[in-house]
Amino acid sequence: MDKYTAQLIAHFKEIVPLDEHDIKAIIPKLEIKELDKKDYLLQPGQVSRHMRFIAKGSLHSYYTDDAGREHTMQLGVENWWINDLYSYLSESASRMYIQAVEDTTLVQIHKNNLELLYKEVPKISEFWRLKMQGAYLILQERTFENMRFDAYTRYKTFITNYPDIEQRFPQYMIASYLGITIEYLSALRK
Repeated sequence: MDKYTAQLIAHFKEIVPLDEHDIKAIIPKLEIKELDKKDYLLQPGQVSRHMRFIAKGSLHSYYTDDAGREHTMQLGVENWWINDLYSYLSESASRMYIQAVEDTTLVQIHKNNLELLYKEVPKISEFWRLKMQGAYLILQERTFENMRFDAYTRYKTFITNYPDIEQRFPQYMIASYLGITIEYLSALRK
């Protein structure tokens, strides 16, 4: 088992117990994908067919509006998952870009293989149930914060919750993620 696969198995084990039989069923269904900085993992029009675990590096997902402005939906670093979940679940064309910010290594599971794992290793189904619940809570909290709090409070919450991320992403991505201009972010940082 390579180090990236071991990293994902350890991530699974943080949430659900896995025995050797489970691990032997999981490993053949995993794929390693390497991206260079600025490579696209997904672009509008493509269908997302994998769940993707970031083993090394960082990515961001975004869409562009009619005026050509980028709107960051998600930032992702090691031990996080990134995807266009709408495209993945509905099997429809993505409306988003997912792009590597740094050289990145992913461990991914094709949708068909994940469906097989749900039957072979029911603990993986439990893992995803718990992961999706957690992701929904985070999304709901982010939406609530964007409606209720001012930009300064959102920025402080962001750097408190994710202290190491600010150094890894360009300011314009963080500003976009927070729903503010880069100029306003610079003023907040002072």
